Amino acid sequence: MEGDDDTSGPMIDDEIYANGVDGDNEKRSRPIMSSEQLDIEAYASLYSGRTKIMRLLFIAQRSQSNEAMELEALRMAYDEIKKGENTQLHREVVQKIVGRLGPEYGMDVAWCDTVDRRAEQKKEKLENELNAYRTNLIKESIRMGYNDFGDFYYAHGQLGDAFKSYVRTRDYCTTSKHIVHMCMSSTLVSIEMGQFTHVTSYITKAEQIPDALDPVTVAKLRCAAGLAHLESKKYKLAARKFLETGPELGNHYNEVIAPQDVATYGGLCALATFDRMELKNKVIDNLNFRNFLELVPEVRELINDFYSSHYASCLDYLGNLKANLLLDIHLHDHLETLYGQIRHKALIQYTHPFVSVDLHMMANAFKTDVAGLEKELEALITDNQVQARIDSHNKILYARHADQRNATFQRVLQTGNEFDRDVKSMLLRVNLIKHEHNLRSSRKH
Repeated sequence: MEGDDDTSGPMIDDEIYANGVDGDNEKRSRPIMSSEQLDIEAYASLYSGRTKIMRLLFIAQRSQSNEAMELEALRMAYDEIKKGENTQLHREVVQKIVGRLGPEYGMDVAWCDTVDRRAEQKKEKLENELNAYRTNLIKESIRMGYNDFGDFYYAHGQLGDAFKSYVRTRDYCTTSKHIVHMCMSSTLVSIEMGQFTHVTSYITKAEQIPDALDPVTVAKLRCAAGLAHLESKKYKLAARKFLETGPELGNHYNEVIAPQDVATYGGLCALATFDRMELKNKVIDNLNFRNFLELVPEVRELINDFYSSHYASCLDYLGNLKANLLLDIHLHDHLETLYGQIRHKALIQYTHPFVSVDLHMMANAFKTDVAGLEKELEALITDNQVQARIDSHNKILYARHADQRNATFQRVLQTGNEFDRDVKSMLLRVNLIKHEHNLRSSRKH
């Protein structure tokens, strides 16, 4: 099987050892991140608003086998909720704690009554103001009134009503800035509700306005579009959107996503779907995305290891990251699929340069047993992703070489036939012109 253009003969031997086979080349190995428990406090500090609470509750839900971790997430969620006005979330988190954190983390009835009473008063005030604006037909005031209602409902966890209020501002938008604000607010609520068809719709509306968008807004829209594609399992489109996100994003969108998430989501989706050339041009050599990758060194290293064919190191990084990535509210459902696609690509790339591969050596590189590796390779061969056959007795994979001599003869014959046909067509045309066939036909009519 022919190697890649950038793979020379001597390098193939190097790659065998770099792929995790025992040898004297310990200097080749890279330090692997240890499998550490997620630092919940550091993780939560990356976010703000409702998504911070929802991520903490998600971690608690997924960590029920680790009570200390579960209670830490619930404690932080409880404290965060008390900073806001969502009494329903407060009641829910108290039910999850079940008194395990002591009396200070129990139901605060007085706080709930105060917040609910204040909410009723504020709602009545907003209704009166909006009615007055509608009576006076002041478009800007009506827009602001509906927007205030959206903010009010969002703060109290009534996402459906918040979405309706933000959408109603559309009829009263008079500038491009107003339209963008409406789209961004609707997108935020849609992401929280998990309605990603709405997300895509309002991103399109925002991108269609005639005025140029500022870089921060563009970066936010790219991230939201990436999340929408991720949720619909369009991983290649998701990767492109995350890779297009500019460094202007910073911490300006931490009510939805952190810069570290952009690196993780974009990196894994790219590894799973991009070919070798795209990985080099769009990820490794992408200066803007490099800024995000610097925030998550493990993802940066596993991408470089994958491109450099250091599969053992790459798979170690993936294995160490898996436990924490399963606690991610957006990524957890897609992790097995992405990991499977990355592993399949690694298997395909490993076999590509070689005429034959020892399955024992390959199993070592991929941290699996020979029987399991055979099954994986059989599936890839059946799908026509690997052009090879397996010698099950000697445990060797043999590449199926195309007959280059026969293929060359076939191409020459085809070219000769095409040339013969073209020459005959030209001679026919010359003879028709010579005998004025076209002119005679026209005279008859």
